[in-house]
Amino acid sequence: MSPAKPEEQTVAELLEAVRSLSERVAHLEAELEQRRQESPGVPDEVAIAISAAVAAFLGHRAKIKQMHYRTGQAWAQQGRVVVQGRHNIHGSR
Repeated sequence: MSPAKPEEQTVAELLEAVRSLSERVAHLEAELEQRRQESPGVPDEVAIAISAAVAAFLGHRAKIKQMHYRTGQAWAQQGRVVVQGRHNIHGSR
């Protein structure tokens, strides 16, 4: 048994793992793109209402330059901030 055989087998196993992972990533990217296309966007009326409310609050006319869609994770994060903010910090007795 020559020492090159286990190395060749290891390389073949690594190449198979890379191929398998590449297929998996391609499948997940395709699924993500499909879900992005299926998700409903913000209706124009809602965006106009939000921009009007912001403009009224700021006291001037504002122009929408960009809109960023957020997920529900912001609510969860804010909840954690509130809960963790109530804890006593060590040394502040």
